[in-house]
Amino acid sequence: MSYFGGIVYTNTMSDPLTVASEAHELDGTASAAEPAGATARQPPRGKVTLLALSALGIVFGDIGTSPLYTFKTILGTAEKSPNAATVLGALSLVLWTLFIITTVKYVLFAMRVDNDGEGGILALMALLGVKKQHRPTIVAVGLFGAALIYGDGAITPAISVLSALEGLEMATPLMQPYVVPGAVAILLALFAIQSRGTAEIGRFFGPVMLAWFVIMALLGLRGIVGHPSVFAALSPTYGLSYLFSNGLTGFLVLGAVFLCVTGAEALYADMGHFGAKPIKLAWFAVVFPSLILNYAGQAALVLEGAPTDGNIFYRLCPDALLLPLIVLATIATIIASQSIITGAFSMTRQAIQLGWLPRLQIKQTSSEGYGQIYVGAVNWVLMAVTLGLTVGFGKSDNLASAYGIAVSLTMLMTSALLFIAMREIWQWSLPAAGAVAAFFLVIDGAFFLANLTKVAEGGYVPLVLAITVYGLMWIWHRGAAAVSMRMHEALMPIPDFMAKIAAKNVPRVPGTAVFLTRTARDTPPVMVWHVKHNRALHEHLFVLRVEILSVPWISSGSRMMLEEVAPNVWRAEARFGFMERPHIPELLTTSKSLGCTVDLADVTYYVGHETVIRREDGTGLPGWQERLFALMERNAQHVSDFFSLPIDQVVEIGRQVAI
Repeated sequence: MSYFGGIVYTNTMSDPLTVASEAHELDGTASAAEPAGATARQPPRGKVTLLALSALGIVFGDIGTSPLYTFKTILGTAEKSPNAATVLGALSLVLWTLFIITTVKYVLFAMRVDNDGEGGILALMALLGVKKQHRPTIVAVGLFGAALIYGDGAITPAISVLSALEGLEMATPLMQPYVVPGAVAILLALFAIQSRGTAEIGRFFGPVMLAWFVIMALLGLRGIVGHPSVFAALSPTYGLSYLFSNGLTGFLVLGAVFLCVTGAEALYADMGHFGAKPIKLAWFAVVFPSLILNYAGQAALVLEGAPTDGNIFYRLCPDALLLPLIVLATIATIIASQSIITGAFSMTRQAIQLGWLPRLQIKQTSSEGYGQIYVGAVNWVLMAVTLGLTVGFGKSDNLASAYGIAVSLTMLMTSALLFIAMREIWQWSLPAAGAVAAFFLVIDGAFFLANLTKVAEGGYVPLVLAITVYGLMWIWHRGAAAVSMRMHEALMPIPDFMAKIAAKNVPRVPGTAVFLTRTARDTPPVMVWHVKHNRALHEHLFVLRVEILSVPWISSGSRMMLEEVAPNVWRAEARFGFMERPHIPELLTTSKSLGCTVDLADVTYYVGHETVIRREDGTGLPGWQERLFALMERNAQHVSDFFSLPIDQVVEIGRQVAI
C-alpha cells in the first residue's frame, strides 16, 4: 500500500488487502462489496443506440479521422509511382490490420476483460494486481503503457488538424502558408476552452461524427465505382505478398499501415463510459464499414491513375464540395483531438486515485457526467507539446514519422496483460492462451519494430514524454511509501493514549473532531500532534481512514466500516474505487445508520501536512529523488480539497518528515 495526504492507495504492489471481499475476484464473479460488473451495468436496450451515437463522437474520433493521412503516408513510404500490386497490397494490409487489431483483439477479446465495467490498460493492470500482490512487472507494464498514451495525446491533435487543413492547399495553393498558423490557432482555441467543459458542445459530437462517417463511406463508394476490382484486396494474400516480396521497404510500410488503428485503444479505454454493447454496435454498424469503403475508394482512385501527391482523401471529393468537406474534416479532427484530451484527463485521475501521481487540481465541468473533468496541469503541458510538434514538423507527413510508436508499444503491452487475463480470469489452458497471445504479440511486435525505425525522425518525442511521466509516477510512489514507513515508526494504541489523556487531565472541549489518518490502527499521529500543540481534545472523536481500492466502484452499502474503539472514540474505514470522487462530509452523514453516536453538527476536521526533508543518516531516498518528490508534494492539491472538506472547518497541523 502507499499512503499520502490521509489517503491509502491499495494497488498491485500493495500488502494484502484488508478486506479480501472488496476485491474483484479474478474468477469472473463480483464480490458483495461492489457492483456485479460490466454485464450488470449495461444500458437498457432502448438506450444502446443513443449511446452508440454518443460513442461515435467520443470513442471513434481518432481512428475515424485516420483516412485523412494514412493511405497517402503508406504510398509515400512504399514508392513514388505505386503499381497495382503495391496499391492492392497496401489496401489489404490496412483492411486486415483493422480487422485483426481493432475487431478481433479489442472488440472481441479485450472488451471482455473489464474491471467492474472499466477498461483500458490502467484498469486492466489494477484488475490483474488485485488477487496477487507484489507483481512489479505487471505494474511496470501497465504504468508505462499508460504513460505512452500521453505521447499519443500530444501528437493526435497536431497530425489530425494539420491533415484536415492541408486540404486547403488542394483548393488553392495560395493557402499553403496559412495551414500551420491556422492549425496553431485552432489548437490554441481547443486547449483554451477545456476549462469551460464540453457538456454543451459534446451533444453534437455524435451527430457530427455520424455525418463524417456517412460522407466518408459515400466518398469511398464514389472511388470504388471507377475500379470495383479493388475489393480483391480483401484477400490477405495481396498484403502478405507485398510484405514478404519487398524486403526492407515492405517491413517499413508496416509503420505507416499502423496509422489506421492508432485510435483502437480508445475502444477499450472508454468502455466504462458507454458500456461494451454501444461501442460494439457503433463499430460494426458505422465505423468499420465506413473505414473499409473509404480506404478502398482511395485505393481505387490511385489504380485509376490519380496522382499520389497531396492528399488522396480529398481527391475523392468533387471540386464543388471540397471546401465544405474541409470544414467538416476540420470539425471531425477537433472532435478527435477533444476525445484524446478528455482521455488524458480521465487517465490522470485514475493514476491519482491508484496512488501513482500526486493529487492534481481536478475541476468537474458538468454535473451531468463523472467523466466531464478538467485537469489544468495536464491540459497546459499537452498544449505546449502539441503546439511545438505542429510548428516543428509543419506537415502531417512529417508528423506521421513520430506517430505510432507510442500507440504500438501500448498495444504490445496490452497484449502481454491480456495473456495473463486469459490464464487467470478466463482460466484458459497455457497452450490456448499462449497461442492467442502469441498471435497478437507477433503482430503488435512487428508494428512496434517497424515504428521503432522512426525514432530518429521524431518518434523520440512520445517516448521521452512517456519516460518522463513514468519516472514521475515511480518517484511519487517511492516517496509516498517512504513517508508511510516513517509515520508508522511510533504509534500508540488508542486505549493507552486515552488513558494518558485522562492521567494528565487534558481538557476536553465540546464538539466533534474528525482526524484523517493513513494508519490502519492505533492513535493517528495528527491526533497526537494536536494534543501536543493545543493541550486539549474534543469530547467526541472520529478517526477516519480512506482507502482507494484497485476496483473502479464500491457499492454504497459497503462504503464504510465503523467501530467504537473507546468511549466516544469511533474509528471508521471508508473505501472508494479509483473511478470515484471521495466526499467526506457526505460520507459522514451515513455514520448514523451504522450506530455512530457522535454529533456531526459541530465538526472540526484535522489533517496533517507533512513537509518532506532528507534523512541525515543517509538511509533514505537518494537526494535527487527526495527533492523531486518534495517538489511534487508541495505542488499537489491540498488534501482538504481532494476530500471536499469545508474550508472553514479544517485545521491543518504540520510537521517535518525525513525520508
